Amino acid sequence: MNCRPMNCRQMNRRRFLLAPALALPLRAAPAISVLDFGANPDGVALNTQALQRAIDACGKQGGGVVTFPAGRYVSGTILLQDGVTLRLESGATLLGSTNLADYRTLDDFRDGTGAPMGYCFVGAVDRARVGITGPGTVDGRGKQVLDARGPADKSKRPFLARFLRCTGVTLDNVQLQQAAAWCVHFFQCRDVTATRVRITSHAGSNNDGFDIDSCQTVRIANCDIDTGDDAICLKTTSPQPCRDIEIRDCRLKSNCAAIKCGTESVGDFEDIRIASCRILSAGLAGIKLLTVDGAALRRVTVSDITMDAGRVAVFLRLGARLKTFRPGDEKRATGTLKGVTIRNLRATVESPGILISGVPGHPVEDVTFENVEIRLPGGGVKSEQAVPEVEAAYPEIRMFGPNLPAYGLYARHVRNLKVGGITFTLAQPDARPERIVED
Repeated sequence: MNCRPMNCRQMNRRRFLLAPALALPLRAAPAISVLDFGANPDGVALNTQALQRAIDACGKQGGGVVTFPAGRYVSGTILLQDGVTLRLESGATLLGSTNLADYRTLDDFRDGTGAPMGYCFVGAVDRARVGITGPGTVDGRGKQVLDARGPADKSKRPFLARFLRCTGVTLDNVQLQQAAAWCVHFFQCRDVTATRVRITSHAGSNNDGFDIDSCQTVRIANCDIDTGDDAICLKTTSPQPCRDIEIRDCRLKSNCAAIKCGTESVGDFEDIRIASCRILSAGLAGIKLLTVDGAALRRVTVSDITMDAGRVAVFLRLGARLKTFRPGDEKRATGTLKGVTIRNLRATVESPGILISGVPGHPVEDVTFENVEIRLPGGGVKSEQAVPEVEAAYPEIRMFGPNLPAYGLYARHVRNLKVGGITFTLAQPDARPERIVED
């Protein structure tokens, strides 16, 4: 073959001809308005079918954005398709129906208390590239939903949103409020991002904010959460682990725990990073790391946390409840809790400041505290009562009785506990010692 080199003019001409084709941007799929599919934003009409038609049409065009102009859209369960993001414009509210017949259950399971769970308002199952954005609102109207239940519906409590086995989930700049159960449940998802999300949920009991369940690669950042139950909760109701989870720059209020691992803990918890959060209040604990159903909890770092008020700053518990939550899952043996570092913590709490407890023969291991300051009220009375083991009980601080024997740090069944720079400050004298470490 006889080839001749191109001269400069030929080369430049070839570049010119090729460049426009390479530089052409991919055209984004056009946005779809729910109004074009018959949605009625009067706050009364049921729009489930119209909204689902809009979502399905968006999915068929290859994905895109389904927009909700200003108004109030009542609906039952709607399911996202691949590539579909719901966008609630300013003044738009997606309202949950108050008729439980309008909701579907997806992938039933039982939570740590044994209660049946699975109903949801907005859902996505085995989907990719899905999400919800604002600046509008998704309102589950949880109190009205719960009040409308009949005797046969007592177990029906719809989550506000459920993402099951999804990849590439995005929540951004949206208000989520008043779920009848947990607000957002991610189950066996990968590549999840939630930023600038505002959650307010006090509709009834068990109103968690975010539940990250058996998920990998999750980022929760710059969110404001105010809940009747745990604000951000990592769970494993399946054997798949929670791994590579980052929570940062959030402002949290909770009647229970601000940030928690467990209680459901069948799969492992690994590579968890919690940083730069402000806990405005936490009724039971600021940071709770619990493994009681056989999970290995390891490589957890908590740093730069400010806690303004609550029951206890840090609660670490390795227990032996050993439950399962889904049919066919096998019970595990007692797990492990090791490799936890907590640094740069400032807290004002009740008492004790820090509680750590394994069970006999299964110690909590390799826990490090650095640069921790905890302010306590004092006024405690010395107690000679033994602290119960309660190995299989639901893990809460109240399981150990009303008066622990130390006001600052109480730890037992623990190995390689490193305490560097912990300061406890009392508002008034306390009859108990500052620290007790047993076994």
